Amino acid sequence: MPKFPEFKNIELMDKELFKKAIWEYQPETSDITYTNLFIWRAHYDVLWTQYKDWILVVYERAGAGLPPIGPPSREEPTRVFLNHLRAIYGEEARLERADKTLVAELSASPDFVIESTRDHFDYVYRSEDLIKLAGRKYDAKRNHLNMFRKNPFTYRPIITYQDLTGCLEMAHRWCSVRKCDENMDMHDEYLAVINALNYFTELDLTGGLIEINGKVEAFTIGEPLNKDTAVIHVEKADSEIRGLYAAINQQFVEHAWSSVPCINREQDLGEPHLRKAKESYYPDHMVEKYRIRFKS
Repeated sequence: MPKFPEFKNIELMDKELFKKAIWEYQPETSDITYTNLFIWRAHYDVLWTQYKDWILVVYERAGAGLPPIGPPSREEPTRVFLNHLRAIYGEEARLERADKTLVAELSASPDFVIESTRDHFDYVYRSEDLIKLAGRKYDAKRNHLNMFRKNPFTYRPIITYQDLTGCLEMAHRWCSVRKCDENMDMHDEYLAVINALNYFTELDLTGGLIEINGKVEAFTIGEPLNKDTAVIHVEKADSEIRGLYAAINQQFVEHAWSSVPCINREQDLGEPHLRKAKESYYPDHMVEKYRIRFKS
């Protein structure tokens, strides 16, 4: 276990320590999960250390830290962390993806600049809404879903090695269609999906797939975020099959998360098409996130 100021790469052996600390904190933001940190570790160059009762995480490639993971109040570790980052990255040192709880803990101090970052807000939906798609506002979604249901398909949870193999094959097709090898961000997303599938059991993940004519055409992966919310980390489908995305979304929540009040479907990263898609499901609320740095 690294002790501040020494940092190390995040590894599978770190899972239990992270999961215990994160579950005790009960985060609302999708970024504060061991799964996200682990599967995106290559994209962000994720490093971590322990400072007293807190875990500190750095996205080294971005030159930014995440909010300290641990008990309140987190003003002390935030100051220590930002001073450390400033010594490395200069005046632009910052924490990203901070939640409203940390902002409230820092609000009495004049030393911090706190900025809202809309592109990173998480979309949170009522599970009941995603399952039933009731009301006129969901007419288009129901139409897509009903059109899809006219064709024979099978939904089932991801359990077996064969299930995971089918999902990996589908992920390869998805990457090929989108020419991941020509776009570094898309390629890194593909690697994150492959990590989630390859370490599916070790990460304690839950998943579902849709099979058509014996071939996996859609799959999705999630896990509990806190006691009231599940988070969806991965959702991939053949976009040429009308209603398939609507179907995998609805089926997964109905079969895996109907007892959980809310579903966090992560952020849109400012991508117009992704924002439109997430808004089309009418979120119950947004989880706001913030950038925190010292005043110059």
